[in-house]
Order: sequence, then structure tokens, then C-alpha cells
Amino acid sequence: MSVYQAVCETGGAKPAADLLDALSCLVPEPAASGVHDRNDGSGIWEVSAYFEEKPDETGLALLAAAHGAGEFTVEKVVNRDWIAHVRAELTPVRAGRFIVYGSHDADSIPSNLIGLEIEAALAFGTGHHATTQGCLEALDGLVRQGFAPRSVADIGGGTGVLAMAAARVFPCPVIATDIDEVATETAVQNIAANRLTGRVRCATGPGFRPTVLRPRAPFDLIFANILAGPLKRLAPDMSGHMAHGGIAILSGILTRQAKSVEKVYQGFGYACLRRLRREEWTTLVLQKR
Repeated sequence: MSVYQAVCETGGAKPAADLLDALSCLVPEPAASGVHDRNDGSGIWEVSAYFEEKPDETGLALLAAAHGAGEFTVEKVVNRDWIAHVRAELTPVRAGRFIVYGSHDADSIPSNLIGLEIEAALAFGTGHHATTQGCLEALDGLVRQGFAPRSVADIGGGTGVLAMAAARVFPCPVIATDIDEVATETAVQNIAANRLTGRVRCATGPGFRPTVLRPRAPFDLIFANILAGPLKRLAPDMSGHMAHGGIAILSGILTRQAKSVEKVYQGFGYACLRRLRREEWTTLVLQKR
């Protein structure tokens, strides 16, 4: 199996984040994407996207031009090289009481932290993106407050990192769903590697459509680390599947989009308990009143 990598450079964090957000409009959509600072004093940020099929290079060129970025370089990458590349960048990342790491760093993880082993794969959520870290920090805050859910759902769970984190701290059923079969398969493998088989159940399907969710609803805690647009569209179903007093941890939201997402959920009876900012991203902690 091969994947395609598209990379371009732009000046500053905000233009890079805006371009990253715009990539979701492409057909086909990226299977994974991200931004990072070159950290060489130049102020240049790189925007990377990985595709499971040949991307629309014309569309990439138009997006780059519209955002004042350099041209995208597109190349075919052998899947084995992709895994090695991602593993090389998977240094342990701490967020609250949690630390996310690859198996190659297992021997160096402090015993006083809750370790979550995530292997490189074609799925979102290695724990290294600011949105995932924001969700883990939000979860850590709930645990400190004594929050004790009876059921948890992770919608758009990617590699399963958030679902696994919840299973580590709460003795209740946890369900992780994703629209992508590759993500579901990856999550199942990670759950097994973390000895959480039977504690976290996975299913494939959009939003709240997977039937596995129905017997466990209403949920006391729901994660949704996706994007601002889908989060807004998900609000009615989120409300319908959330228990009164339940908590929603929402991320994948650029800071400039946070108020509009929050306003939509306020219309369904949610109040904002906390806003966490990391880089250009905001994580919202909302409670259904």
C-alpha cells in the first residue's frame, strides 16, 4: 500500500492553521494532516497532508495560492516508509496525568504517569497534536474534580487515544467510533496493545449512527475531536445522546472558530465550563444543563 504526502511552507502559525483547516474541503480529503514550526528562527511553518489516493494537485495549488503559501510538493510514499517516518517523530508527549508514547519508548515512561501506547498508523490521534493534548488535559481536569461518568463515547476516535485514556481513569463502558475503517482497525490494535480489550468497544460509522451506541445512551461524557463545521452539525445528535449534567469535550477547533461552536451548543442547553488553548487550537468543555 502507498500513500501520498503533500507538503508546503507558509509564514506564521495562523496562515498555516487556516490552510490546514481549508484542506478538509479537498476531494479526496487527507487521511491525516498537521502543521509544525521549523524552529530555526525563520518563522516558516510547514503544512503536511497524507492521502490514501492521489490528491487533487490543482486543488492543492489553488488552496496554497489563496492562503499565500508556497506550492505543495506531492510525492508517493511507501507505507513502510510512512510508518518509520511517523515513529521517528513519536517522542513521548505529556498532557496532565497522561503520557502518550510509541512502543519504542516504553522503557522510558515514568511509573507515576498513565501511559498510552500509540503506534504509527494512517489514522488521526497520535497524541502529538494540540487538539488531542487539549482533550487529555480537559479529561485530567474532570478527574481532579471527582467527575464519575457511567458511560463514555468518543465520536471520531481516530487511534482510540481518548477512549483509552477514559478507560484508564473510569470503571465504566467506553465506546469509540470513527467514520474511517482504517481508524477503527488502528484503534482496536492500540486497545489490545494497552491491554484494554473488553473495556473499550469500537465501531465504524458517522456521528451517532453506529448501533453500538444506542444501548449505552445517554452518555455522561462525550469526546468529539473533529473539526468546527462537523461539530456544529453534530450538536442536535450530541444533545439527544447526552445525559442531563453530562460533559462534552470538543476539539479540532481553531481559536477563531471557538465562539461560533460554543454558541451553537448553547442553543441546545450547554454551558461552557472551560476553554483550553494550545497553539492555534481551542478545546471546549461544555455541560448540558
